Amino acid sequence: MGLTKQYIFLVDDEPGVLKGMARTLSPLRCEISCFESAFECLRQLRSMKCDLLVTDVRMPEMDGIELLTEARRVMPYLPVLVITAYAEVPIAVQALKAGAVDFIEKPLVKSAFLEMVRTTLEKSSRRRPLAHDRLTKTEMFVLKLISDGKTNKEIARILHRSPRTVDDHRYHIMQKFNAYNVVDLVNKASVLGLVEKPSAKAVLRG
Repeated sequence: MGLTKQYIFLVDDEPGVLKGMARTLSPLRCEISCFESAFECLRQLRSMKCDLLVTDVRMPEMDGIELLTEARRVMPYLPVLVITAYAEVPIAVQALKAGAVDFIEKPLVKSAFLEMVRTTLEKSSRRRPLAHDRLTKTEMFVLKLISDGKTNKEIARILHRSPRTVDDHRYHIMQKFNAYNVVDLVNKASVLGLVEKPSAKAVLRG
């Protein structure tokens, strides 16, 4: 996986399960952070590096599907593996539709789990643009306005900012998505579920 250290977030409300997963992944020599709370994971995700999120589905307060959705709002290209103890097809489908790269069933087979994480890290490091760049709340709002077909001047009026400031936000958003034009940006954002895919006419107007 190269010389660059990679970072994994593990989320499960059972401490014993977290310790077991961390031990299983120790051969990868990654930096592993364990969280018993989805909310704490999200809080740390806004400031810490993360190359892969592995989360259980069944958790109190916020379940794994909700965590997956919120995490990808913070880091659009973050790969997420979802774990469940329930062999239920609807949950698997829901996880994949929400953006999970794969679905793992408990009890975990250590060798299979380790290989799945290793493969996911290798694939994501090759294809994700600017993996550690996060969208700020303002950038998320600007992205939504861009997808609605708003011009820079219109966005500037809505935000009570100068057009130059909006230009800067747009530039940073484009960089984070590795998008070559607005249509490409909105297409990538809609695939991730961050915006609804608008008509081409609306996008081009922006």
